[in-house]
Amino acid sequence: MSKLTHNAQDAIELFNRTFAQTYNTRLVLGADEPLYKPASNRVPYHQVIFAHGFFRSALHEAAHWCVAGPVRRHIVDYAYWYKPDGRGASEQRQFERVECKPQALEWLFCLSAGHSFEVSCDNLGCDDPNAIDVDGFRRQVERQLTAYFKHGVPKRAQLFAQALQQFYAQPDPASVWQLQAAFVKEVEDV
Repeated sequence: MSKLTHNAQDAIELFNRTFAQTYNTRLVLGADEPLYKPASNRVPYHQVIFAHGFFRSALHEAAHWCVAGPVRRHIVDYAYWYKPDGRGASEQRQFERVECKPQALEWLFCLSAGHSFEVSCDNLGCDDPNAIDVDGFRRQVERQLTAYFKHGVPKRAQLFAQALQQFYAQPDPASVWQLQAAFVKEVEDV
């Protein structure tokens, strides 16, 4: 069995093919920091800018765009709360509340592309060892993805997931998710 190759340019092309016309939005490779820029008189389309050219970074920033509502999509960086590395425990919990939905959609996109996923607590400069609970955050993101599968995935996220699934010839992510959950339950019952 051949291993899938995932590159950022494919994510860019799939996103732009899916959303450039209907939402006037493009996924763009940036430099060091991700950023969302609404259309302006300088650039006539909205830009979802991801950093460093990593495939997963492209999926993550696409997920943020898929979560943002119509008002937020007209504000630089969607006006979401964010504090960089060095967050204490209460700030880390706030970060996790904000990041839970986008990371659940990023996980959906990874499943759709046949790519591995790991949550990101994004707090490498933290001095407080009690501030970060990777397993707890992973469970939150997992519950959110399960809720999406049960109650419906947001429309734009569904469209992008379908584009990834078709391009990478992957099975339905909801089916994969159910199989994984059944396997985990079976292993835990042993």
